[in-house]
Amino acid sequence: MNFSWDWDFAFEVLPAILDGLLITLQATVLGSLLAYVLGLVFALLRRSPVRVVSTAVWLIMEFVRSTPLLVQLFFLFYVMPLVGVTMSPMVTGVLGLGLHYATYTAEVYRAGIEAVPKGQWEAATALSLPTHRTWTAVILPQAIPRVLPALGNYTISMFKETPLLLAIGVLDIVGAAEEEASLAFRYVEPITIAGVLFLLLSYPASLLVRYLERRFGLAK
Repeated sequence: MNFSWDWDFAFEVLPAILDGLLITLQATVLGSLLAYVLGLVFALLRRSPVRVVSTAVWLIMEFVRSTPLLVQLFFLFYVMPLVGVTMSPMVTGVLGLGLHYATYTAEVYRAGIEAVPKGQWEAATALSLPTHRTWTAVILPQAIPRVLPALGNYTISMFKETPLLLAIGVLDIVGAAEEEASLAFRYVEPITIAGVLFLLLSYPASLLVRYLERRFGLAK
């Protein structure tokens, strides 16, 4: 097997790999947004005074966290059509990533909410603020900045797990690299380029997370 580096071949496959990178970024951004929104909804519903609601949300979260993401993707893409719910590979991937990570971001939000000093809750009560104003004007503005680093870490983790979408037909950066490699029977250049691109994007993102930790006084 030839392990020598071929620059001509590397530049030849680069455009296809960059196209795969774009798909990876799209899945990561959309999946993260879904995870952030759905996670906050889960966190708020967990605090619901209606026990049936809070328990149901807890059971859903525990079920999702207890099963591998790959199994969830297979279920959404191959089983759901059996009951009439058919989605494209990309939509399925974004939904799978978002739902899976929402169960983790929900716990992050919960920790941020519980970190808000008790006096802030008491002050809102003393001012007779309605519930929605208490949350939007007092609690969440203090809780969310505290959890931004943790949310950032989950986004980086999601970015690294997007190759799992290849199992349902989403041609992400790794899939594009493997496709180009299999056509030419050369794997060194495509896989190396994909790895370097992952590093070039995930490392700066990690530095940003560290900055946020220092910015909000969360660094150890």
